[in-house]
Amino acid sequence: MAFKPKSIWRLAKIVNFHLGLPNLVPNGCGFASDLRFFTKWECCSAAGAGVLAQTHDSQSTGFQENLNLLSNISKMEGMARSSDKNITRVLFCGPHFPASHNYTKEYLQNYPSIQVDVIPISDAPDVIANYHLCVVKTMRLDSNVISRANQMKLIMQFGVGLEGVDINAATRCGIKVARIPGDVTGNAASCAELTIYLMLGLLRKQNEMRMAIEQKKLGVPTGETLLGKTVFILGFGNIGVELAKRLRPFGVKIIATKRSWASHSQVSCQSSALAVKNGIIDDLVDEKGCHEDIFKFASMADVVVCCLSLNKQTAGIVNKSFLSSMKKGSLLVNIARGGLLDYEAIAHYLESGHLGGLGIDVAWTEPFDPNDPILKFKNVLITPHVGGVTEHSYRSMAKVVGDVALQLHAGTPLTGLEFVN
Repeated sequence: MAFKPKSIWRLAKIVNFHLGLPNLVPNGCGFASDLRFFTKWECCSAAGAGVLAQTHDSQSTGFQENLNLLSNISKMEGMARSSDKNITRVLFCGPHFPASHNYTKEYLQNYPSIQVDVIPISDAPDVIANYHLCVVKTMRLDSNVISRANQMKLIMQFGVGLEGVDINAATRCGIKVARIPGDVTGNAASCAELTIYLMLGLLRKQNEMRMAIEQKKLGVPTGETLLGKTVFILGFGNIGVELAKRLRPFGVKIIATKRSWASHSQVSCQSSALAVKNGIIDDLVDEKGCHEDIFKFASMADVVVCCLSLNKQTAGIVNKSFLSSMKKGSLLVNIARGGLLDYEAIAHYLESGHLGGLGIDVAWTEPFDPNDPILKFKNVLITPHVGGVTEHSYRSMAKVVGDVALQLHAGTPLTGLEFVN
């Protein structure tokens, strides 16, 4: 077995990450093809304190233990050896949303030609050159990191949001970028269900109910029903459609805006106020509008649900102007991306009482600070970005990732994805 100095450095980082040890740094080592002249291994903390140095010869027990450890580490997840030419390597960035990589590993466990690794986000720039497929999760892939991915064939999201990926940089590097369509995996349906959970939690005053239990009170608080309410779906995409389907039995009026209804109807937005008979979409939506109608629709709604994609045009779209156009006491639910909401505006309208309640599954920074002032309000509900995190949707999306990895390995066309470049 031959180890190069660079390989030792990489393996040392894995010891630190997986075993919780201090950073292991090779220093002053002499290397031969069989490591018989491996002379020194320094174990030091990240702060540079408590340096322990130990010298070994080829006969020492300590040396053999180090050799065995290095051999085992080379097989550990989180790092790929460039010599494995027959392996297709899949990189998951960061520890959050663990079911994504766990389910993908489980799906691919009988395919030794596919290696699935999970690494800290901070390590991605150092190792991304070893991988063929990257699942970004919450990582931001800028042009600098993408330029290092010289073996990368595909960057994808475990879901739909690609706002963290520099798509233009990936295109320049010849790397395809894709999302997993939410309407075929159950992701959109899962998000729609959580949206209703947040809506009901706000209407029935979930936080106040908890306090009533703690105070041993019965029959309080007095909540409200969805029945008879007007719900404004801001961004009528896959999640919006699934939400509308599930809201219909509650006896609500559904109004919705979409930049273009072409995918659902050939009728212009100029005639959105008319009854358009076009199948299921027209059965779901009582009134359709375009982007310029968002303030008017906000003024009509008892509940506003934000389902937009995050981009340069939509960032901060729910601002003071939007919130001031909402009815006093109406509710706001965000199931899409935290950056769609202007934080200062939200805080102001909660404080003034104009905003009747806020339910968010996504936040401005994630993980969200549990001590953030917004959470002091009893009419605020927050969930930890679990809208699409259900057994059904994550198993389905893990299968898509696994199948794509197998297709990439076999050199066959990639299916089950929505490419954006």
